[in-house]
Amino acid sequence: MSENRTPGAKKGQPTPSRKEQEQARIRPLVGDRSKEAKQAERQKVREERTKAREGMMAGDERYLTLRDRGPQRKYARDLVDARFTAGEMVLPGLFVVVLATFIDSYMVQLITLFAMWGLFGIVALDAWFVSRMVKKRVAQKFGADRIEGGLGWYGAMRSIQMRSLRIPKPQVARFTKLEK
Repeated sequence: MSENRTPGAKKGQPTPSRKEQEQARIRPLVGDRSKEAKQAERQKVREERTKAREGMMAGDERYLTLRDRGPQRKYARDLVDARFTAGEMVLPGLFVVVLATFIDSYMVQLITLFAMWGLFGIVALDAWFVSRMVKKRVAQKFGADRIEGGLGWYGAMRSIQMRSLRIPKPQVARFTKLEK
């Protein structure tokens, strides 16, 4: 018989109303915290994020994304970062095209447009060569049967980015000879 009673009601007392029962069940999700505790938590999270970002920029394996982890990816990054690629010229080239649109000469605008399309073609060709080079050199170093999937694409996409905007930051100087 005691199983049918309302949990909050005692024998001889009126059953609590629905509103009273709902109020009794309400609890804070996080708990009551002071303003100082919240600020300290935010500061701690900010410091952790800063540490993780610095670690990722430095190439620390613990902080890298899954896409960037592993010795083959590191070697591919170093291969791409050791050379100058045409992809690094796209952003400055686009800036020149935007400036050229302000010149009131149809011929200048047309020439810069065709030059930009030519640069895109050169970038695509260079990315293809970088992809092949990365696959070949990784196969020489780690073995042809152990190549991770997507390494060529990874190298090609990294080669299109401007060197200063690459994440993780380049760990080798330009024109450095890497061991095979």
